[in-house]
Amino acid sequence: MKKSTGIIAAVGLVAGATALIVRKILEQPLNTVADVDLKQYQGRWYEIAAIPKHFEDGCSYTKAHYSLNDDGTVTIKNSCIVAGQEKTISGKATVADPKSNAKLDVQFLWPFTGKYWIIDLAPDYSYAMVGHPDRKSLWILSRKPWMEKATYRKLLISAMEKGFDIAKIKVTPQKAADVPADQDYSA
Repeated sequence: MKKSTGIIAAVGLVAGATALIVRKILEQPLNTVADVDLKQYQGRWYEIAAIPKHFEDGCSYTKAHYSLNDDGTVTIKNSCIVAGQEKTISGKATVADPKSNAKLDVQFLWPFTGKYWIIDLAPDYSYAMVGHPDRKSLWILSRKPWMEKATYRKLLISAMEKGFDIAKIKVTPQKAADVPADQDYSA
């Protein structure tokens, strides 16, 4: 009896300490990358994985195309396949932090806007990780419809360290013909 009570107490201490650490992380502001060149950022991105929003239910082959406008805004065209049909939506992003260009306010449906914060970005702009400061939304993006396993794992660790619940991340299916057979992110 004493042994099981000690184990229960130890488990309780670990759980409490873990909860305290998570709470401390979530109290910290979500840091973005220091600088984004929007000209380099524009173009096609494939969604590799995400903590999806309800409007993404059933989506596969998800991709986005960003185009920089003369006024500094960014036109966005998102598309995916749902039940065999292509679904697209267009929107506009406005830079919310001109110092870094890493924080954007995105609008697909007036008057609603969402926060699009670039929190990780490859030096060559081959991948990006985007999140919402409430840490309830996250997207892992790549210029190609797949990502090297080591890069994907690195981004998962980064997301966890930033306070995202990585258990909620779902891999986004892409067309099998476009993805090398050895790219299984669940391993």
